[in-house]
Amino acid sequence: MVRISVIAKVWIEEDCIVCDACQDICPEVFQITDETSQIVAAVRIDGQFDRNIGGALLKANFGAEFAEYIEEAAEACPVDIIKFEVVGGAAPVVEEAAAPVVEEAAPVAAAPVAVAPVAVSAGTSDALAAVFSGDRALMILFGSQTGNAAGLAEKTAKLAANYELAASVVDMDGYNPASLVGAKRVLIITSTWGEGDMPDNAEDFWQGVNSSSPALAGVNYSVCAIGDSSYDEYCKAGVDWDDKFSALGATSVQEIQLCDVDFDEPWAKWVKSVLPRIACVDGSGLFQESLVEEMSAYGEGVDDSVSSGDFTPGTVIMDEISVTIELFRYCPSAAESGWDTISCSVPAHATVEDLLIAIQQDVDGSLAFRRGINGGTPTTGVRVNGRIVLADIARISDLIGSSGNLKIEPVPGLPIIRDLIVDLSGYEAARARAEPWMKADPRDGARLLSGAAVGTMDAAIATQLHQRGDILSYQLVQSMSDTSSYDKAYEGPGVHLQQWLRAEDPRCGVEQRNNILSSLNETDGVWAEADLSSIARYGFDGKLAARGLNDARAHLLNTSNYSGKHGRLVKWYGRSVKWTGNVNETTLYRQVLGPLGLVSNIFNGVSARMVLGFTRNGGPPIRGLQGLLMPPAGVGKIPNMINSKVDAHHEVVSLFNEIDKRF
Repeated sequence: MVRISVIAKVWIEEDCIVCDACQDICPEVFQITDETSQIVAAVRIDGQFDRNIGGALLKANFGAEFAEYIEEAAEACPVDIIKFEVVGGAAPVVEEAAAPVVEEAAPVAAAPVAVAPVAVSAGTSDALAAVFSGDRALMILFGSQTGNAAGLAEKTAKLAANYELAASVVDMDGYNPASLVGAKRVLIITSTWGEGDMPDNAEDFWQGVNSSSPALAGVNYSVCAIGDSSYDEYCKAGVDWDDKFSALGATSVQEIQLCDVDFDEPWAKWVKSVLPRIACVDGSGLFQESLVEEMSAYGEGVDDSVSSGDFTPGTVIMDEISVTIELFRYCPSAAESGWDTISCSVPAHATVEDLLIAIQQDVDGSLAFRRGINGGTPTTGVRVNGRIVLADIARISDLIGSSGNLKIEPVPGLPIIRDLIVDLSGYEAARARAEPWMKADPRDGARLLSGAAVGTMDAAIATQLHQRGDILSYQLVQSMSDTSSYDKAYEGPGVHLQQWLRAEDPRCGVEQRNNILSSLNETDGVWAEADLSSIARYGFDGKLAARGLNDARAHLLNTSNYSGKHGRLVKWYGRSVKWTGNVNETTLYRQVLGPLGLVSNIFNGVSARMVLGFTRNGGPPIRGLQGLLMPPAGVGKIPNMINSKVDAHHEVVSLFNEIDKRF
């Protein structure tokens, strides 16, 4: 048998018979579970423990040290399901048993292990095809405090496929710095926390890289840094990573990109430039800069091809319609606001963003708004004809009224920076304080190499949890509140909904769940919202958010045994309904006075009105009219003498919207 130098990756195909042969030969790489053999997490750059069907690379030292044993395990497998790929693409050769092995003889390559080939477009040069033929792994590391960097990392990974890159998104939390050695392509997307600090999930990794100082001479990289220019240490975490990789010998293929709080546009500029450059790193780790222009054309042309087939969605083309646009404008330097009126014809299938881009290009280049990236970008929210929508997916045909008018303005409840751009920093700060990200410890369950608990989840619960949180944009939910404009301390429904969904997640640790519920029950928590119906009126996302927040309120009442102001209101309202058999406004507003209020019903005529059906209790319509005109309980269906004694009665109404839909 000829010894191979380095194995790049190894994986297990289906139909393993769990015979233990591979683990007996090379337990450092193979581990048997109840159902199949799996590749040990410690030897892989992605740190996962599975059959490695995705083709994650082995760490360089393991690929060389255990190559012979991996080969032996593959040969010993009785069902031939252990596959591997050799650096350079060739698999080892097994000589005939009778043939002697001559040490000086050069190894003869046999048929390579099956690896899915890259199908390149016609007309691709031989040089570019050669780049595509090698290892195409791309590692995207993210450091994220509020989720923005993580989201950009996922988007970057999707776009990387246009350049035939096999991207893997890697959380810095728990990642081993030694795994950087041997990686050929690395992109770093990170935010900055506080006064120039690393995000929480990146701090340990940063300290590990500083203490171990791995040699990164073969690594090609670039950094996208997110920060806030109002801070002195603008984008410092990203700058630190850029300096550190350079000091450890890595090669920068694209200079660092600094992004302010409105990060979508600079990120898009960076990713458009960096992906073709990092894609020009060949299988040996060399940056082929002369191919960047051709690679750019290749990647940009991927989406130009027209797909076809029975299940290909048809292209929606609609006729042009004439619209009159009322467009909100605000100039911060002059502190002036107003409305522009524009009449034009646009295709009905165009999005609001398409319309705004056309206005910016053809009418007024100073118009400011947030552009989307791939459709459904959470930060592109605007209000159109009273509806809060994402500009990059909302079609004009779905929003325009019969009059042909479109009134476009910023989302409510948030400070306006310029024109249609609102300041989301308050939302981000509230979200950071709420800490809705996963904190699993302490709990039982599967654990990562770092020791952090992962936990497990039943499939049905996972589906239910996903449905509850199927929100396009939490930033939009945040702007649906009627309270945010008047209560600056209120954290907002977008933040509270994320907290509640995390508390409902069975993987959430006990301590974190208790902290979340305590936070939701505070003065600035879920009780501060004036009325959840104000959120529910904003389409599917609004209804889903209102339902979740109402569930949170119900849970807080049940766990507190109906103590406190809100619990008291619910308790006495429930008793009044049970005792009288009626659900009506008079009962609702009277019960907030507690037991004395219920007793006083006997003396002020409220009980008589209920008996006679003068309030909305399902009686004949004429009774409602009589209730408006006839004493004894005052004039009108909500008597002033009672209503004047109710503090914050909107909170009471909100609690009972789910009990009686007529309120």
